[in-house]
Amino acid sequence: MFLSVFDMFKVGIGPSSSHTMGPMVAAARFLDMMRASPFEFAGLRGSLHGSLAFTGVGHATDRATILGLAGFVPDTYNNTKAEAALAAISETHTVTPEGLPTLNFDPKADLIFDYDNNLPGHANGMILMATDAQGDVILRQVYYSIGGGFVMTEEELAEGKATDEGAPVPFPFKSAAEMLEMSKSSGKSIAHMKRDNEIARGCANSFAKGSARLWQVMNDCIERGLSTDGILPGGLSVRRRAKGIYDALMAERGMNLTAPHTINDWMSVYAMAVNEENAAGGQVVTAPTNGAAGVLPAVLRYHLDHVPGASESHIEDFLLTAAAIGGLVKYNASISGAEAGCQAEVGSASAMAAAGLCAVMGGTPEQVENAAEIALEHHLGMTCDPVAGLVQVPCIERNGLGAIKAVSAASLALRGDGQHFVPLDAVIETMRQTGHDMHEKYKETSLGGLAVNVPNC
Repeated sequence: MFLSVFDMFKVGIGPSSSHTMGPMVAAARFLDMMRASPFEFAGLRGSLHGSLAFTGVGHATDRATILGLAGFVPDTYNNTKAEAALAAISETHTVTPEGLPTLNFDPKADLIFDYDNNLPGHANGMILMATDAQGDVILRQVYYSIGGGFVMTEEELAEGKATDEGAPVPFPFKSAAEMLEMSKSSGKSIAHMKRDNEIARGCANSFAKGSARLWQVMNDCIERGLSTDGILPGGLSVRRRAKGIYDALMAERGMNLTAPHTINDWMSVYAMAVNEENAAGGQVVTAPTNGAAGVLPAVLRYHLDHVPGASESHIEDFLLTAAAIGGLVKYNASISGAEAGCQAEVGSASAMAAAGLCAVMGGTPEQVENAAEIALEHHLGMTCDPVAGLVQVPCIERNGLGAIKAVSAASLALRGDGQHFVPLDAVIETMRQTGHDMHEKYKETSLGGLAVNVPNC
């Protein structure tokens, strides 16, 4: 099994990897399908189902789909150009994607939120259609946004897990047990094995540049969040708090008056800065999702800024180790809140961050696996219940607490020798089963939990 660091960590836009980035990616794939078709097209239609319908407005799913059909993609997204495109589409009721003719598309009439008909493959389903001059559908594709910006067609999903195409990798572990056995037999760390796999599919130079860019985007996102205040969009009037907390923490530095537990505030503020940026539709990196994008950058920033002996040379090993754990969770369970609740998002992110921190602090592979297990175990059962369908409450604070748990898990693991009672594989399987048993109203539909017990205005 191989899942690249650059699959797990994608540069994109907020507020949701599954509900914003995924639909935009699906639309781009549909345009490619149209370009490869012999048909003559005149228009576009679409429908959003399940969680994409129920929380689509709060997650900007409609906006993302419209922009995707106009030719926008997450990695090169430009907000100024996007706003201009949306205004033009609203006025002309047409889109003109590159390589295709001008196509009729009225967002209000041609993109439907279907609350009554869930699609069978996944909670995040959508249908895209192209029509001829008479308005008849001549091309149709069902897409599922399965979390973290990953998208599959109904045919791909029906075939089972995504096939792993490409050059063989030297360490194709599919479970934590296999990962530890390969590490033991090779004498290599988890990061070293993961790096060898990445190089087998690319080259060392491009990997180094790519991983450096990932951290640059993550850290830039933290910095923007720490320097921006105001009210987040969406109608809940949620105040940005990261800047105020950060300013207070900076003012207290050197005063010798702060309690030791104030370090938790630093971890939280880094995470909250990222998720406030995400909620505002800014540029973030899926880690493994947008809703959980603050946990890992916060823990890495904590390591670099607050841990003696930390060095930027540790960044690659941190990301590689975290990606290895994230790949195991995605392959064997889920990273989608709509499929398994927030345990699959913030829980997975916390496990990844705990593993990365443990690794760069000198942990053995067994201690790294233990750190991930502790962090994920203590997120089991966490629901996804965003108020008003917005990735704001409880998501922003939840990332801060996920970062704190990650650091605590890594610290506990480093205090041991790697031997522990519950294997990571068992926790991942438990998370999968718990997600399967969880009531749908607690899986990113905003039909249960805080979403119905907190006023939306």
